[in-house]
Amino acid sequence: MIRFFAVFVGFSITPFSTIGVAAAESFPVKIVVDASKPVGALKPIWRYFGADEPNYAYMKDGKKLLAELGELKPKGVYFRTHNLLTSGDGTPGLKWGSTNAYTEDAAGNPVYDWTITDCIFDTYLERQVRPYVQLGFMPQALSVKPEPYRHFWTPEAKYDSIYLGWTFPPKDYVKWGELCYQWTKHCVERYGRKEVETWWWQVWNEPNIGYWHGTQEEFYRLYDYAVAGVRRALPSARIGGPEIAGGPGGSSLEKFLRHCVSGTNAVTGKTGTDIDLISFHAKGSPKFVDGHVRMGISNQLRNIDDAFAVIRRIPELNGKPIVIGESDPEGCAACQGPQNGYRNGTMYSSYTAASFARKYQLADKHGVNLEGALTWAFEFEDQPYFAGFRVLSSNGIDHPVMNVFRMFSKMSGDRLSTSSDAEVSLGEIVKNGVRHQPDVAALASLSGKKLSVMVWHYHDDDVVGADAAISLTVAGLPVDRGSAKVTQYRIDETHSNAYTMWKAIGEPQKPSSVEVHDLEQAGKLTQLEPSGEVRGAGSDRDLWVGFAQAGGFIVGVSV
Repeated sequence: MIRFFAVFVGFSITPFSTIGVAAAESFPVKIVVDASKPVGALKPIWRYFGADEPNYAYMKDGKKLLAELGELKPKGVYFRTHNLLTSGDGTPGLKWGSTNAYTEDAAGNPVYDWTITDCIFDTYLERQVRPYVQLGFMPQALSVKPEPYRHFWTPEAKYDSIYLGWTFPPKDYVKWGELCYQWTKHCVERYGRKEVETWWWQVWNEPNIGYWHGTQEEFYRLYDYAVAGVRRALPSARIGGPEIAGGPGGSSLEKFLRHCVSGTNAVTGKTGTDIDLISFHAKGSPKFVDGHVRMGISNQLRNIDDAFAVIRRIPELNGKPIVIGESDPEGCAACQGPQNGYRNGTMYSSYTAASFARKYQLADKHGVNLEGALTWAFEFEDQPYFAGFRVLSSNGIDHPVMNVFRMFSKMSGDRLSTSSDAEVSLGEIVKNGVRHQPDVAALASLSGKKLSVMVWHYHDDDVVGADAAISLTVAGLPVDRGSAKVTQYRIDETHSNAYTMWKAIGEPQKPSSVEVHDLEQAGKLTQLEPSGEVRGAGSDRDLWVGFAQAGGFIVGVSV
């Protein structure tokens, strides 16, 4: 069974402190955090989220969840969504949405309507979330193959059935570029130049698979016209791409980046096209084997490793911000099935902690500027409770994974050196995943008087296993007289976990108002009471302790 543990500590902890009770079957783990050895800034790469369905944002549960995301880092969280330019009346569906931003009159003249796009962005900004604007998909009136256009996909359908008229190139690239210009111009007029300069803009989605039914050269043309249109309205706009599927996507990422560096610009005829953001996607590959879920974390990390290597090979792009535009345990948030049985419980939260820590390590390995890793999970309005979708909440009830992001939001400052005698090495986890010994390791940061340590206990196989008896040592801190306040948080089967409560009350699909309230509270990050105090830990220090686990273990903290 997967265990996930996080601890946040002040400058100095002493003497030895034991928390929890060890199970009869356990194995010892020694973790050391060295506060005197910073290894780089702990950039908040976790603060990016997204979904296929744009119209859920302004619905009841969508508004609620966006507000919670905004609270994590006000005006610092970004949201990416598909279908912002797709034709339709705004009625949502699985893997579908629309805004009707662009139509044409009988004479073929453009007609722009920003009503729905404004509603979406207004909803974000009112909740202190900023747009990561996707320029896509193709409006029906611009598509070279406008029929059939809309899909009505269900989890039982063949995935490829979604790729209809909205995936095709424009019949007129000048009109496409003008659409990008008019939309950017409208956003500047509505929200102000200073605000829109903080947004990210990116072109299309996964043009190396079925989302694009044109040639690679036609996609470069699409990109060039989009950049020219956006920059004509806002010269300081931050825009990039290409949101390639599968890490480097074979040679797709490299060919696109070389077009930006040295290719012929389809608009100007000159060499190169501006790119302010490099983006690609990385996905795991869970399977259902021998009656349980086996995660595929190695696939996701290899995607990242390979894409970073491609980017690093192009010296003109050194230092460019990189966002892993979709970074998830697998590829389809709206799909269901036994291989996706990890989503409701603590496996998803443990996987998230273990994988995010390795994203930092991979960025260090390649010397690249990792700006963010976007979690492609939001919510599905008016679907059954805990239906097995990849989401952060269900009918307004937060899943355990949401609390991992609440823990991430408590970490800041410098990233610190950590070691664990039960950590699976970066090379091993990228190559083979976690298939033998469990991965018990830590991510730590120091900011002022707060030292934060997140520790997880992860294994690819979602089966019951031995508990970890963890001895956590914090080294390199100045020790003086005084005390530290101790606060504990925990994510496990009975803390920060509405899913187990929902199961315990009979899995109701129509819970009472009292049950809804109780489930909402269970879905929040749980602080254990009472707070404690450690003497001799340095004056006025904070000791925050957070656990997320599926079984008990001993935790010892010392300096």
